[in-house]
Amino acid sequence: MKLKRRNIYLEFIIGIVAIYLSVLILLFIFQRSLMYHPLENNYSGDKLKVEVEKVNIVTSDNLNLLGWFHKKDLNKFKTIVYFHGNAGTLENRIHKLNHFKDMDVNFLIIAWRGFSGNKGKPSEKGLYIDANSAIKWLKKLGLNERDIILYGESLGTGVATEIAQSNNYAGLVLETPFTSMIQAAKNFYPYIPVSLLLKDKYDNQKKIKNINIPVLVMHGEVDQIVPFWMGKKIYEIANQPKYSYFTKYDDHMMEYDEKLLFALKTFVKSLN
Repeated sequence: MKLKRRNIYLEFIIGIVAIYLSVLILLFIFQRSLMYHPLENNYSGDKLKVEVEKVNIVTSDNLNLLGWFHKKDLNKFKTIVYFHGNAGTLENRIHKLNHFKDMDVNFLIIAWRGFSGNKGKPSEKGLYIDANSAIKWLKKLGLNERDIILYGESLGTGVATEIAQSNNYAGLVLETPFTSMIQAAKNFYPYIPVSLLLKDKYDNQKKIKNINIPVLVMHGEVDQIVPFWMGKKIYEIANQPKYSYFTKYDDHMMEYDEKLLFALKTFVKSLN
């Protein structure tokens, strides 16, 4: 009887381990489907109130990326390069872009590979290629890095910090940044060894220490996706000059209200 119970207990443990290992294998295989959500649509009905030109940006690995380019005055004003987050299309950012028309800036926003109808599959390496290709496209218009402000939103902060390490850009804006994708994933999967499984690590916490250009960090305390402490940590370890815009009530998609816009406009003006 004791031997039978022992065998049942052993079979139970083996079953639990087998299930856990199966979950790990599935997470490893499909992790990028969990990280990138090109078909998610959180916003609809916003109409573009700023004039943009739809442009095609060819990457160094021969993918065509959709971009929206607003040219106010390339010689007089800085140009924001906007790197969006892990979900949705360019249309999902219209509510933000509409406010740029009241600022003394040009802007270029690109859709990542696999997003907004673009071919290809998103990955950390791929998004870095996309971002550098956008910068190269602007340089062909006569701009240099000192004319460019990098703006990262959520996942896009991981791309912006990577690119900003050259320290040649005018400034860096980080909206709802995370410390690293490993730490962000641990927040959702505390019982999974994400540090061993994760392919795309986006280590903002490490890279921000290498950046010596002006930085503006924006984050809301009730963010349910990227914990507020992560944005605060990024700000704390960032080098000077650095600025922050922290709010008590903003969730992950920050409210583009008068206070945020004032902070953003003030930062941009300081770079001219």
